[in-house]
Amino acid sequence: MASTSRLDNNKVCCYAHPEAPLIEDYRAGDMICPECGLVVGDRVIDVGTEWRTFSNDKSGVDPNRVGGPENPLLSGGDLSTIIGPGTGPASFDAFGELKYQNRRTMSSSDRSLISAFREIASMADRINLPKTIIDRANNLFKQVHDGKNLKGRSNDAKASACLYIACRQEGVPRTFKEICAVSKISKKEIGRCFKLTLKALETSVDLITTADFMSRFCSNLDLPNMVQRGATHIAKTAVDMDIVPGRSPISVAAAAIYMASQASEQRRSHKEIGDIAGVADVTIRQSYKLMYPHAAKLFPEDFKFAIPIELLPQM
Repeated sequence: MASTSRLDNNKVCCYAHPEAPLIEDYRAGDMICPECGLVVGDRVIDVGTEWRTFSNDKSGVDPNRVGGPENPLLSGGDLSTIIGPGTGPASFDAFGELKYQNRRTMSSSDRSLISAFREIASMADRINLPKTIIDRANNLFKQVHDGKNLKGRSNDAKASACLYIACRQEGVPRTFKEICAVSKISKKEIGRCFKLTLKALETSVDLITTADFMSRFCSNLDLPNMVQRGATHIAKTAVDMDIVPGRSPISVAAAAIYMASQASEQRRSHKEIGDIAGVADVTIRQSYKLMYPHAAKLFPEDFKFAIPIELLPQM
């Protein structure tokens, strides 16, 4: 039995060492004073996680007893009861049939949502997107699904469009080609669903800039920070000076990376940059041709040149 202790401001403590923090022995359920070893309290209930298996199958390793988490996006909250397989004679009737069977009570709407959520999670996992973007994409798809504004469009196309919008709204945009690479839908169909979704939800996304892709492209190309900063400055200055009118931010970023890398010791070819950025070699060359005559004005002042501007390759 536990020894006498005193209660100080609703706090159980040792009478001899009231300031000493007590140690809890989870296995024995005791509260022990670390100074003198006195058992201050016993029969303490452990409120931690209980790692036991409650399934009928003794060989199972799943310690859960309550099923999956509740999904607020589903109509029923995804609350359901799964009856395990019968093991005794009381589980079968006189004809050998199971007395208790699971019923398919999930609505077709919820089944459609669950399928879309799995597709979004699968696509996001392939391009290493965080959970916050998955949650936003799921919410966007839920709004589109409930509004019934995109009838006739496949769920995969709507899921791809919602993932693309979620990436842009979270500040980590991906290109249509990157979404197409992990989706079953064509770029054209995703573009249509993207426009229809923005109109249906009455929302908008920020315009894409060259800086949105620069760090990711340079990281995938294994370029140093000096080249990345130079390419970012080149692309921003070229846009501000209106040197590359009508060119997409992705092609301008690719051309800026090519120019900065060619002036450094870490050179990268058109093909290497095009494969990472998803831009054709011809597109990079065309943007680079427009930027080359103004190269002296585009580079930052602190850029460390390995090759002078005069010796940069001409197209």
